[in-house]
Amino acid sequence: MKKNRLFLLLALLLSVGLILAACGTNGEDEEEETDTTNDGAANEGTNEEADTDFTVGMVTDVGGVDDKSFNQSAWEGIKQFGEENGLVEGESYAYAQSSGDADYLPNLNRLTKDGYDLIFSIGFMLAESTGKIAEQNPDTNYSIVDEVVEADNVASIKFKEQQGSFLVGVAAALKSESGKVGFIGGAQSELIKRFEAGFRAGVASVDSAIEVQVQYADSFQDATKGKAIAANMYNSGVDVIYHASGATGNGVFAQAKDIKNSDPDAYVWVIGVDRDQHDEGQIEDMNVTLTSMLKRVDVAVQDIAKRAMNGEFPGGETIEYGLEDNGIDVAKTNEEAYTDEINTAVEDWKQKILDGEVEVPTTDDELQTFLDSL
Repeated sequence: MKKNRLFLLLALLLSVGLILAACGTNGEDEEEETDTTNDGAANEGTNEEADTDFTVGMVTDVGGVDDKSFNQSAWEGIKQFGEENGLVEGESYAYAQSSGDADYLPNLNRLTKDGYDLIFSIGFMLAESTGKIAEQNPDTNYSIVDEVVEADNVASIKFKEQQGSFLVGVAAALKSESGKVGFIGGAQSELIKRFEAGFRAGVASVDSAIEVQVQYADSFQDATKGKAIAANMYNSGVDVIYHASGATGNGVFAQAKDIKNSDPDAYVWVIGVDRDQHDEGQIEDMNVTLTSMLKRVDVAVQDIAKRAMNGEFPGGETIEYGLEDNGIDVAKTNEEAYTDEINTAVEDWKQKILDGEVEVPTTDDELQTFLDSL
C-alpha cells in the first residue's frame, strides 16, 4: 500500500515537471539592445521608434555647437526637425564637433560612414572638405551653409546678411548718444564683409556723420580678443557695438557687462548676431543687448532637411534666404532698450528693402557707391 502511494506521488511530480517544462522558455537569454551615439554627438538616446528612417547629421565649425550663435542656431533647427518627425537624438540626428580645421574632413567622413542620409556643413570654412567628401560619396546628400559647393549632391545655403545688418545699423545709429558705433568681425572674408557693409550703410542712412569703428579679431573662437577689442572701442567713446564674430562675440558681451557692473549708469550696448542673444546681455535687472541680427540658420536647415526627407533634395542648387522669407530678421526682445521709435524706423527701412527702394551693399566698392549717393 505504501509502495503504491509512493509510486503515485512520483508519477504526479513527474507530470507536473513535464507541464512546467512545456510552458517555459527555450533556455536562451535574450540580449537587450543598447542605444548608441556618435562621438561628438548628443549623448542621450531613447528606444522610441522613429516615425521615419531618415537621418541627418551636422558638422560644426570651430565655434562649436554651443557658440550661442551660428552653430547653435543650426543645431536647434535640426533638433526641432528631429522632434517634429519622431527621430531619436544621437541616432537619427546628431552632430560632430570640430575644434580645428583638421577635424572637418574626418568628421564629415565619419558621419558619412555612419550612413546619415543628409549631412550639414556649418560654415564657409568647411567648403573644401565638403567638396572632397561629396565627390567621394555621390550617393550621400550634403548641404553647406554660407558657401557654394558645386556638386550635384550638395545643396548650398546662403543668406542676405547685409539686409539684417543694415537694419541693426539703423537701430545702432538711433540708439547712439556719442555719435560713435563699432563693428567687430571674426575672420575677414567675403561673408563677414557683407555684415560690415550692410551695417555701415544702415548707420549712414540715419546719420552719415556717425563714426563707425571697424576691427576684425581674425578668429571666431577667441572671446579674450573680442573682449579686448570691445574694451578699446568703449574706451574711445563707442557706445554701441555690433559683432559678427561667433564665439569671439562672447567677449564683447563680457566687456559690456563688466562696464555695467562697475557703473550701472554706463551707456554701453551690444548688438548680437545669428540668433537672439538677449540672454547673453543679462546682468541681474539690466541687459546690455540692444537687439540681434537674426540669421535664421535654424529655418534653413529645417527647410533643406524636410525637402530631402520628402525626396525633393535640391542638390546642385544654391538657396538664398532673406527678409522676404523670414530667413533674416531683427530681435525685439529688449523692449525697454529697443524702443517703439527704433522699431518704427527699422520697420520702415525693412519695407523699403522689400520694395526694392534700397539695394543694400555687400562689398567695400558697393558700400562706397551707396555712401556717395547719400
